[in-house]
Amino acid sequence: MIKKIKASISEKIILIFLILLALFSLTFFITIKNKCLFVKNHDPEKIQFKNPQNIAILNATCGNIIIELYPNVSPNAVKRFKTLITSGAYNDVAFHRVIENKLVQAGDLEFGKKNKLDYGKIGTGKSGLGTIQSELEGEFNYTKGSVGLVRTFKNNTEDSQFFIILSDEPLYNGEYTPLGKVIYGLDVLQKIKFLKKSEYVLRPDFINFFKMYN
Repeated sequence: MIKKIKASISEKIILIFLILLALFSLTFFITIKNKCLFVKNHDPEKIQFKNPQNIAILNATCGNIIIELYPNVSPNAVKRFKTLITSGAYNDVAFHRVIENKLVQAGDLEFGKKNKLDYGKIGTGKSGLGTIQSELEGEFNYTKGSVGLVRTFKNNTEDSQFFIILSDEPLYNGEYTPLGKVIYGLDVLQKIKFLKKSEYVLRPDFINFFKMYN
């Protein structure tokens, strides 16, 4: 007859500890693997906008980034931006330059497309529509969530590339043509892939789609 051996209190405690440790490790692994787990995805259909004609929805890996455009501040820049958005030009374009907690940049239509990504030239691509004049005179402060057009070291070289800042950047005021501001989805921007040692991202995240609300 086989006698049952009762576990001691210390053995039971160790067993419970090992079970809890395994559960914690599994939870931690799932959380790390799913970077979007705690990110709220805002549904624009459930939001009432004062100026729906100036609302753009950028969908990224972790959800929607909802941007209000300011045509009263930069009419020509916003017109160009809307043209590219409504044409679907930004769909599947990389967030090729990302600085942690500072800035995300996208919009290279020539070298930043998912199926023809060119790491050697990304950041230099154009839209084919030509450059536009800088618009720097309007009242606009580059606070967290502001969206602006990228240019070279010279004014009047804006085209299709744009950036969104993740912290206040007062030195940008009057230096970069503004487009608008993120009103929902800043947490989505924080989850866009970045590298610690480089501003330019290897195997970057992409814009799933970019469209106007109306």
